[in-house]
Amino acid sequence: MSIWRHPITLPLFLLVALLFTAQVCFGVEELSSRDVVRVVPVAGVINPVVAGFVGAELVRANGDGSRALLIELDTPGGLDSAMRSIIKEILASEIPVIVYVYPSGARAASAGALVTLAADFAVMAPGTNLGAAHPVAIGPGAGGGDDVMMGKVVEDAAAYARSIAQQRGRNVDWAEKIVRESVSTPAEEALELKVIDLVAEDEQAMLLELDGRRYLRGGQERVLKTAGALLVRSEMTWRQEILNTISNPNVAYLLLMLGILGIFFEISQPGVILPGAVGAIALLLAFFAFQTLPVNYVGVLLILLAFVLFILEITVPSFGMLTVGGIVSLTLGSLMLVETSEPYLQISRVVIFATVAVCGSFFALVLYFVVRTQKTRYVSGIEGMVGERGEAVSDVGIKGRVFVHGEYWDAYAEVPIRKGAPIEVVRVERNMKLEVRESAMEGEWMEGGGERF
Repeated sequence: MSIWRHPITLPLFLLVALLFTAQVCFGVEELSSRDVVRVVPVAGVINPVVAGFVGAELVRANGDGSRALLIELDTPGGLDSAMRSIIKEILASEIPVIVYVYPSGARAASAGALVTLAADFAVMAPGTNLGAAHPVAIGPGAGGGDDVMMGKVVEDAAAYARSIAQQRGRNVDWAEKIVRESVSTPAEEALELKVIDLVAEDEQAMLLELDGRRYLRGGQERVLKTAGALLVRSEMTWRQEILNTISNPNVAYLLLMLGILGIFFEISQPGVILPGAVGAIALLLAFFAFQTLPVNYVGVLLILLAFVLFILEITVPSFGMLTVGGIVSLTLGSLMLVETSEPYLQISRVVIFATVAVCGSFFALVLYFVVRTQKTRYVSGIEGMVGERGEAVSDVGIKGRVFVHGEYWDAYAEVPIRKGAPIEVVRVERNMKLEVRESAMEGEWMEGGGERF
């Protein structure tokens, strides 16, 4: 008898398979809980979406018992509120947090510099720089600023930087300088100034160098073990990617314009539904993005005014002056929309002028077709009678009868017309009586195939 037909073969096979699966599962669990350093890449502006992503990954890493969380940082800066949210999560983390300014050519400027200071271990790759954390005004009126209020903001940021540096045992004076004087420091110099703990070429070199170093938790000294750890990268979900993308100033601006256009089409063509729905969604997304930008609401009002002028141009005969005013208002509003000295928070001038050109051209084209339609002679209804030609079937003076468009009409003329003369309709009265005049081109009234009776 074949071994495969033995009654205990199948149960034994299933038992072995189950044990193997359990071993694999437990092995993966053991690896994930003890041998993993979770990597969170942050490349771009630090905004609420990025803060939420980093915070969620810190909670996850603490929950599964990872050896450490590694933040690979390359940022020009970002929002103070988002930065503070990340720092709170770092300071509250049970596992150690490593911030690695990476790769070569990267930077941790502004908010990124303070996030680096807050890490248990701060590491930089060669060719990177750190610093320039002077606060920038964000919100209504950004760019103008009250000197007293801005002074308070700077003092608050400087005290915050000193506090973080002191807690992590870093250079306190340098931490204050990056806020007050916008100092930026390259990797090697930062190491000499005791701002960071290490300069490393790549992740593996960094893990080897950090292995065995000590950090504090709850007043107790602990040892970091990174030798042989597996780096597991975390990525944003599709929802976080979308929200992070629309936080880009150029994307937010285009969403605003799309939203206004959609609402405009829905108002001008009620019942279409789709433009209004798309416009409403785009506006809501734009408003979400604007909370991360230094928006000047005078710019928003100028943009709205521009679209009001475009709409009025269609209904009010201004010979194009309202369109010109709309284009000027749209341009000024777009340029004033975001006011900041930080390039990463500014809307591209190319995007602004391209958008203004497209919108201005579109409304100019709409205006052209509206004017052309208004100048077109009516071809149906009572208004369509104006310009029609026919024949006087009686003498026409104060009153008379004419034959026009296959019908007999009561008519009158300012200049008397003899019976049988060709006539042309000048106006149609409310009582369906025609004002006519004698036509110089005899016989044209019959070109549509009409007949006299």
